[in-house]
Amino acid sequence: MSGHSKWANIKRRKEAVDGKKAQIYSKLGKEITVAVKQGGPDPASNAKLRDVIAKAKSNNMPNDNINRCIQKASGAADATNYEEISYEGFGPCGVAVIVDAMTDNKNRAAADIRCIFDRSGGSMGQTGSVGYMFTKKSVFVLESTGIDEDTLMLEVLDVGAEDFVSEDGYIEITAAPESYFKISEYLEKNGYTTVEAEIKMVPTLKKELSDEEAEKFENFIDKLEANDDVQNVWHNADI
Repeated sequence: MSGHSKWANIKRRKEAVDGKKAQIYSKLGKEITVAVKQGGPDPASNAKLRDVIAKAKSNNMPNDNINRCIQKASGAADATNYEEISYEGFGPCGVAVIVDAMTDNKNRAAADIRCIFDRSGGSMGQTGSVGYMFTKKSVFVLESTGIDEDTLMLEVLDVGAEDFVSEDGYIEITAAPESYFKISEYLEKNGYTTVEAEIKMVPTLKKELSDEEAEKFENFIDKLEANDDVQNVWHNADI
């Protein structure tokens, strides 16, 4: 979401996250589990795990929770095996949507997500049907109050940032996905608090929605995000 409402939407999302911490932590736990199973429990040698830990910390997930997830994934023989799957399609009002899921049952996940698309007036498509409309980027958002923006801009550009935008009391830093951990580590070590920090699919072209269309589309997003198999929902709506 962008335009005049971009920062208001970031604030709204943060408030929503604060109100659903248990669900957010559960989804992050899945990401940690998959990262450990793919590359081992040591973040020093597992870049994916480093990025997930950084994301978990940006969502205020306690270190004890993070460590328990790592230990469970690396030591428990009966730990659930999750598969990563992405679904693409068009939501209501013709908005391009990518849904990232982690599930222990692909058939259930596909059926549930397709049902949400269909009942909301959208349609799921094949892999690649809308993916070309997005670019994967590391995105960090900070409140600009009390920050020396010139110093921060020079230093994050030095550690891999590609763009730095300051607007309406917020700073947005974007970078390539492989720069996520380095920038996240820099921000944490220097005492910067992020409002938002993740690797996301950024749309190259956005679709404007009316207020009525926006309400319908946001209801669709809420239904997707309430599904336990859904990790992330990316879209090109400009509300």
